[in-house]
Amino acid sequence: MARSKTTKNVFDKRKGKPVELLPSALKDAIGNATIKGCWIVYGAEKNGKSWFTLKMVKELARFERVHYISAEEGLEDSFQAAMKRAGITTADDILWDEYLPMFSDDPNVDDKDDPECIVGKFSKQRSANIIVIDNLTMYADEMKPSEIKKRLTKALPNKLIIFVAHEERKEPAPALAKHAKKMAHTIFHIVGLKAIVTSRFGGGGELVIDEEKCEIYHGG
Repeated sequence: MARSKTTKNVFDKRKGKPVELLPSALKDAIGNATIKGCWIVYGAEKNGKSWFTLKMVKELARFERVHYISAEEGLEDSFQAAMKRAGITTADDILWDEYLPMFSDDPNVDDKDDPECIVGKFSKQRSANIIVIDNLTMYADEMKPSEIKKRLTKALPNKLIIFVAHEERKEPAPALAKHAKKMAHTIFHIVGLKAIVTSRFGGGGELVIDEEKCEIYHGG
């Protein structure tokens, strides 16, 4: 049985590496976040969740390498257009992949030993510390909601995983994404080109993705 911790043990516990950002509304919204655990970005179709995620990734990549897995849309023309709209250039320290399985397909191989799956790829030294998985719908049939903690974040304890998910009835969908929201340290709910932020690190508030179009949507 694990030994219980004293209050001093808890306060002395080593904190994760901080998420570094330039002074900005985004920095204020996420608070004193660390590179571990998960965040989630979710919203209805055509509300700007991929656009927002790509803009955020560009800012995060100023200080940390980011690896973006475009599992749903791939890296075709429409996604490239979204990258350009978000201001991403060849100078940004971002790596890109299309769909990768979350865990090893071979039951005889440990996830960490399989470089063809997400856990194995990011268990390697010098792999990116921030991973974006877009979109959780693509993983609904291959992992149980409880495996986000039991197999994914537990296997990658010093990585920040940012999930992107669709929305149904104002909640992330499918069930896998709903569970991810419960675990997330920071939540970005995208509504009409605006991100409503909730963060366990403090901060919070709203971030406008596109001022002009947002005003049209919200009647500003």
